[in-house]
Amino acid sequence: MNERDPFAGARTVALPEIEKRPIEATQHGITRVDNYAWLRDEKWQEVLRDTSVLDADIRTAVDAENGYYKKLTDDLDPLRKTLFSEMRGRIKEDDTSVPSKDGDWKYWVKFREGGEYPIFVRAPAAGGEEKTLFDGDKEGEGAEFFDIGAVAHSPDHKLVAIAVDRVGSEYFTIRIRNIETGEELLETIDSADGGGAVWNASSTAFYYVERDDKQRPKRVKLHILGEDPASDRLVYEEADDGFFLDVSKSQSGDYIFIRAGSHTSSDVHFLRADDLQAAPILVEARAENVEYSVEHHGDDFYILTNADGAVDFKMVKTPVTAPNKENWSDWVAHEAGVYLVSFIPYQEYIVRLERCDALPRIVVSTYDGDEHIVEFDEAAYSLGLRSGYEYDTSEIRYVYQSPSTPEQTFQYNMGARTRSLLKSQEVPSGHDASLYVVERINALAADGAAVPVTVLRLKSTPKDGSAPVLLYGYGAYGMNIPASFSTSLLPLVDRGVIYALAHIRGGSSKGRQWYLDGKRDKKMNSFTDFTAVADTLIAQGYTSEKKIVIYGGSAGGLLVGAAVNLRPELFAGVIAAVPFVDVINTISDADLPLTPPEWDEWGNPITSVEEYDWIAAYSPYDNIAPKDYPPIMATGGLTDYRVTYWEPTKWIAKLRDAATGGPFVLRMNMGAGHGGSAARFERLEERAHLYAFALRAWGIEDAEPVSHGKQG
Repeated sequence: MNERDPFAGARTVALPEIEKRPIEATQHGITRVDNYAWLRDEKWQEVLRDTSVLDADIRTAVDAENGYYKKLTDDLDPLRKTLFSEMRGRIKEDDTSVPSKDGDWKYWVKFREGGEYPIFVRAPAAGGEEKTLFDGDKEGEGAEFFDIGAVAHSPDHKLVAIAVDRVGSEYFTIRIRNIETGEELLETIDSADGGGAVWNASSTAFYYVERDDKQRPKRVKLHILGEDPASDRLVYEEADDGFFLDVSKSQSGDYIFIRAGSHTSSDVHFLRADDLQAAPILVEARAENVEYSVEHHGDDFYILTNADGAVDFKMVKTPVTAPNKENWSDWVAHEAGVYLVSFIPYQEYIVRLERCDALPRIVVSTYDGDEHIVEFDEAAYSLGLRSGYEYDTSEIRYVYQSPSTPEQTFQYNMGARTRSLLKSQEVPSGHDASLYVVERINALAADGAAVPVTVLRLKSTPKDGSAPVLLYGYGAYGMNIPASFSTSLLPLVDRGVIYALAHIRGGSSKGRQWYLDGKRDKKMNSFTDFTAVADTLIAQGYTSEKKIVIYGGSAGGLLVGAAVNLRPELFAGVIAAVPFVDVINTISDADLPLTPPEWDEWGNPITSVEEYDWIAAYSPYDNIAPKDYPPIMATGGLTDYRVTYWEPTKWIAKLRDAATGGPFVLRMNMGAGHGGSAARFERLEERAHLYAFALRAWGIEDAEPVSHGKQG
């Protein structure tokens, strides 16, 4: 993009000296030499709970990387502060969610001016004094890391269960508090999953998922209030390391569901929420490549499943008294290309969220089959259903937004088919949606598949190839990245940057088959789809070669790592947040927390040479080419159990050793996990680091944003 080198002034900074300690690994007769495998602490499980036990040599290496990043980018600090100010200026600091009614009470979340964390409150539904249930700012004051997993009030509205992580490793602690007095019960549940407590019907006990020493959610336990947590009854334990558990309550409140799931299969057990002695009953035994989830209405369970070849899922119903598959009858038949995402049953209506051609829609139905679609008009948008607490209601809530339209919360009357706007997201520094244009284009993949792309730009940004582009993607696990509104993106777009969201295979934007065509032996489709999107943006005049910065996190970090290996000359820069880049080593290590379930996604390189070859062909760490690479910034978290800290550390070290160009930098958060800081303004500071690096890579760090109202 620029004749000059944007990082020329920083190239005199001395590189970190990360020692090489070659270690050989042989699989299927193939030997790999890994110079940086030593960065994986043998005590990694202890590090997740206590970072002070990190090996001294490893800490020195990571500290050196942070020091190098700091020296290389110190002069970007004024820009980072400006970006932070602009992003913060777009956030209503004393914001309040729309209250949600539950019986005689209404519950909501609010933030105070300058506060980092949410405050959970309630008040009588008929009107009356507001009561604080949990004040995140006060509870998290002084903590290096603080994350609230769940705050769940009991059915009798007398107690609240609070799940908090104070390390970043996603081991949550559950504590119980009396709402009226504020008194905390003595019992404390440790090593819980972030979903927190699921109360029984009488508010005398709750179910929770316990994580094992390898961070795997493997046990559902029942805690009875007043008893020692050490004696909590084991309700269900999952024996297969490839399946993780979650526990939930039906919308009706009558049943507890225990779901065991891998990436491709699942099963569900149920028990009555009013029977503490109940043993879980299996709905249907798990089967390979068959998934299902269950809800309740009346005498029946309603099930969302891909059984019987329903690739994009269908809905069935079955009697509660005989729930196994032989009694399933279709409720919503499978329709190829219409992906059934989720559903919520109410007393008189059942609501489902579908996605067709990368756009979501809401369908409301009576139990007699009379249904209608809630319509929307924009070219690209995002929808979210909010189930609420109540079951016997004719009203639902949904959240609508688009890349140019701030979030709007609507209440929809399912009987009258009318909607009312309850809240519009406020942007204090000003937002004029008419200044922006949202477009949906298609990129042609190498095999002819049409890959949807959502584009956000200023109307004044020309399509003459001169604009820089931030190209974002994910493309894994069937996850859909919605076309949503992001105040943090606007400082870039207002500087003339075009934002493009690639809905590549491996995600589910175009249905379940779109996911299946981007995993295991077809995983390379995700990466070539992504580069095809870049080529299309160039061909259609949005940008030019070396004007695109690619951005992805976690499995999206794998995406950008693989893409830059394929086409390093195409990009101006790479931002890889907590990137999953050491794929062949990680997926060959069965002791790591997430590895066994991942075999369904990527293949099992331990047992199959063919599946080893799939992964070895694209693993970013193993495919760095001896070529010029663009500037690359990676981030990591020391207590991240999902993508362990050593993956980005090893990758950056090897890039410096095996490739030219760059610079290649790592910013490691020494006090957080996969998601970085859970504090809202600290998150903005982290984002400012990424965007300042991108602006430098484009060579436009001095660009001024357009003005539309008060700024920052």
